[in-house]
Amino acid sequence: MAEQVIEPRIRGFISLTTHPEGCAANVREQVALVKEKCPGEGLGNVLVLGSSTGYGLSSLLAAVFGYKSNCLGVCFEKPGEEKRPGTAGWNNLAEAHRLAKEDGLHLETINADAFSNETRAQVIAALKERYGKLDMVVYSLASPKRKDPNSDTIWSSVLKPIGEDFFGKTVNLRNEEVEEVVIEKATDQEVAETVRVMGGEDWQLWMDLLIEADLLAEGCRSVAYSYIGPAVTKPLYRFGSIGAAKKHLEETAKNINGQLQTHCAGNAWVSVNKALVTQASAAIPVVTLYIGVLFKIMKEAGTHEGCMDQIIRLFVDHLGPGKTPVVDEDGLIRVDELELDDAIQAKVDEVWPQINTANLRTIADFDGFQEEFRRLFGFGIDGVDYSKPVETVRDLI
Repeated sequence: MAEQVIEPRIRGFISLTTHPEGCAANVREQVALVKEKCPGEGLGNVLVLGSSTGYGLSSLLAAVFGYKSNCLGVCFEKPGEEKRPGTAGWNNLAEAHRLAKEDGLHLETINADAFSNETRAQVIAALKERYGKLDMVVYSLASPKRKDPNSDTIWSSVLKPIGEDFFGKTVNLRNEEVEEVVIEKATDQEVAETVRVMGGEDWQLWMDLLIEADLLAEGCRSVAYSYIGPAVTKPLYRFGSIGAAKKHLEETAKNINGQLQTHCAGNAWVSVNKALVTQASAAIPVVTLYIGVLFKIMKEAGTHEGCMDQIIRLFVDHLGPGKTPVVDEDGLIRVDELELDDAIQAKVDEVWPQINTANLRTIADFDGFQEEFRRLFGFGIDGVDYSKPVETVRDLI
């Protein structure tokens, strides 16, 4: 047994520690929500690419515990050691595996670089040996870097505006002060690399390989995740380098959709989801402050949703068996409609010019933002005794 008392060590948008039991409790909460709100059956074999945190983890939990699917997840996480717990994603999946085994459900994880040809080959072999054809493919990979699977080239993504520098305000998570921020415009090379990392190229490679291997069942559906956001973040996000990558992802969905219709009478979509606290979003200037404002307004309106709430609604209303997705004029599934409601955004626009360090905790839900951030790493979960030693080494059983 490798037990120790683990305390949060958070520096700005980085957590240096994770709490295995807190992560486990967080997963149990999500699974309970899924079991309450999802139909309980209907999906066969599901592949989730990027299955350990955020929307990918929620998709995996919805598929396994909500629809009793046989699920194969792919992620790249570090397991725990005697003196150091595993990453949050590893701890999340350790509990998901334990619960699946307890319920007699099939969940398997391949822990490897999902961008590599070697991992693709491993996944194909596992599907042929233990699964068969897929009914759904969820693409939820996110990384600051991506290695070209056919060379030693490594591409890096940036979050920068395109065309002109960005001037705005954000909250400095280290000193908790509202500050003015200037972000230089991206170079053409930076935009191109961001598209290579965060666009649709890798999703396309996966789908091409699955089609070639004849591993897609009749009517197979695939979904990837995107974000558009409000006017206040668009100059940096939607109209910036990341936005260019997301637009490429959305165009890729159209191509994959055509392939699937021809190959297996299937479909592919991009789901546009709401702003949430994630490890990635916490590092994005402006977006952190916007999330704090948004959360307060949506909580007051009774329309706030967490990651699991969003995915449950996506599956139950759009992607589940027998459901036909409702899409906008661009063919996108929109589960961000509550965030972008005119009344909600009118209040955001009213609050935004007023916000400063002095009123950060009164006109924005900054405490709620911090609470959600801590939860990502297993801290601040009700029912967990953080004074007790916990086992740092947890296996994917």
